[in-house]
Amino acid sequence: MGLEDAKTEIDHAFTRQNLKGPSFELTFAGATSFLRRRYTKDLKNVDIAVTGIPFDQAVTNRPGTRLGPRAIREASTLQAPDPPYGWPFDVISERVIVDYGDVAFDYANITEFPDIVTNHIREILAAGAASVVLGGDHYISYPILKAYAEIFGPLSIIQVDAHTDTWPDDDMARVDHGTMFYKAVKSGIVNPATSIQIGIRTTNIDTLGVNIIDAAEFHRIGPKAVADRVRQVVGDRPCYLTFDIDGLDPAYAPGTGTPVWGGLTSAQAAALLRGLAGINIRGGDIVEVSPPFDTSGATAIAGAHIATEICCLLGWRMREGD
Repeated sequence: MGLEDAKTEIDHAFTRQNLKGPSFELTFAGATSFLRRRYTKDLKNVDIAVTGIPFDQAVTNRPGTRLGPRAIREASTLQAPDPPYGWPFDVISERVIVDYGDVAFDYANITEFPDIVTNHIREILAAGAASVVLGGDHYISYPILKAYAEIFGPLSIIQVDAHTDTWPDDDMARVDHGTMFYKAVKSGIVNPATSIQIGIRTTNIDTLGVNIIDAAEFHRIGPKAVADRVRQVVGDRPCYLTFDIDGLDPAYAPGTGTPVWGGLTSAQAAALLRGLAGINIRGGDIVEVSPPFDTSGATAIAGAHIATEICCLLGWRMREGD
């Protein structure tokens, strides 16, 4: 699909037949699927399924992340239809990436929501694809991890965040975006000793044994040293990457519910993610993008780039084989 196709075809999210390769389409027009990938529920031969979970009923502060998946998709169309910059391969052309749409749920029936998310991710994994999830508040990572743990056992997580999200909460039925990793560790689906949290800059005395590189240390040693430390901690174990957009400093991502100063720059985040090439990543998410608090759209743009980088990490791992 090239420039000539762009003159005659529109809405490649629906019309494109070849699921690999770039999509040349008017930036300001057409259906806003993620990176102009095809919208489909057919996961046959799909490598990566990008899906949205527009949920924000678990927030402790400002809501609005239910609008995150839509904003991230729209922002992704601003990226050039070229290979993602900084990578030695073109994941768009080498791997089949589709937009699997959003999970459907009853917003007024919160108790059934976690199981719906777990089943949604199960469907993707059962088809042999990896999931890249557009959130939504950070609670969604917990039911996602449940589906992954059913296949891979206890996972290592790589978490970029201002908050540890391991505050005590022994009521497993509670839906809270600040306690889900406490539950993930306590329920045995996450191994804290081989997990790492990056960019932390809020106080939580009990970290449950999770390794932490706080924001101050990150700024002191830099993204390459942090990436090296991640490799030491995670090793070759199956891991899941979860990126809370508030891991970035509010100067780069103001559109989030609980912003904290002193975070990563967008350049540092890019260097960190690219420095993780080759890890045994099995899936990932970008969460807490809240468009109502950023009229510029910069937060969603950062979210779209992060989701693209996660696709690249998955594509690189697939290149090296399972």
